[in-house]
Amino acid sequence: MTPDDVARYVEALPQVKRKGTEARPAWYVRDRLVARLDEPDTLVVRVPLSKRESVVASCPEGFGVPPRMEAHHKVEAYLDRVEDAAVRTAIDLAWEMQSRP
Repeated sequence: MTPDDVARYVEALPQVKRKGTEARPAWYVRDRLVARLDEPDTLVVRVPLSKRESVVASCPEGFGVPPRMEAHHKVEAYLDRVEDAAVRTAIDLAWEMQSRP
């Protein structure tokens, strides 16, 4: 999945707004982070802690949780190593979590 593919997918979700910069775009629902491109091939996705292990287990070479994110509801998706469907699933989990009242 390319950064442009990510942008098209997440921006098609209801109530999502793009923020951030050109180099580091981020997508939010009601000012709550859904995803942010940290590097050209690394997407940070906010997922529920209860689902994070299953996201990583679905594609261990494509997702990771660096030490700085262990206490947070976040996972890194390495876009050059993960299947598009797995990224979309992680984004959907983030969107569902952030869309709740």
